[in-house]
Amino acid sequence: MQPLMPPLADLLPFIAALLAAGVLAGLLAGLFGIGGGAILVPIFFHVFGLLGISDGVRMHLALGTSLAIIVPTSIRSFMAHRKKNAGAVDIDLLKGWIIAVPLGTMIAAVVAAWSSSTELRIIFAVISLLLALRMIFNRASWQLGDDLPKNPVKFLVGTGIGILSGLMGIGGGVMNNTFMTLYGRSIHQAVATSSGVGVLISLPGLIGYVWGGWGEPGLPPFSTGYINWMAVALLIPVTLLMAPYGARLAHALSKRQLEFGFALFLVGISIQFFLSVFA
Repeated sequence: MQPLMPPLADLLPFIAALLAAGVLAGLLAGLFGIGGGAILVPIFFHVFGLLGISDGVRMHLALGTSLAIIVPTSIRSFMAHRKKNAGAVDIDLLKGWIIAVPLGTMIAAVVAAWSSSTELRIIFAVISLLLALRMIFNRASWQLGDDLPKNPVKFLVGTGIGILSGLMGIGGGVMNNTFMTLYGRSIHQAVATSSGVGVLISLPGLIGYVWGGWGEPGLPPFSTGYINWMAVALLIPVTLLMAPYGARLAHALSKRQLEFGFALFLVGISIQFFLSVFA
């Protein structure tokens, strides 16, 4: 069992590694305009590995901790969008997904609890690769309809977004943006609504990953289930501090360049995870 308060000398490498991860995640999140989950998970996975955390729990820990960090950032983002333009967020869609998305996220937490680290890495790599291909070959003219589909299709899509996002430790923005724009909604409304989707994913995701990892051996200090609170406390302020610097760099690039750059980042992460499993 881990001591309640490990010696400071043992904690310093852990703190330093997490701070460095926060700097990188903040810069990349600001550069690509992403909430951070797809960036934080692979960074956490490698940092936890360098710190000697058991391979059996570090992917689970990376996913759960990422979702915990998304909770305050998604709530803050949602409130900001509502304050700036109350009509920008599709409240009807969020109300329609108030069961569907959390249900999918809780299903993901159960799947993660019963999955091995290897299986979770494969899942993350496959979904990342599919998202990257969508970004690379995306065309603004692609559209499946003039308005969002009705239930049960809409409910199933919300559940699917919850499942995939929960298994990737992300807020679901990329998936919801794709869904809404394919059905005639503007990217601005899609982005604003995605902040609310992030709330519906991250809160039940946090609860699910705490439950899934409760009492699991091999977890680092200050962990509750698959959530490491030291990482949460350190990463939130550091990523918020560094994101504006990445955003400044983003202004020098076009939207297509940013989208293509993030797609290449996801491809690189997918390759790394596939190699870690099969090499």
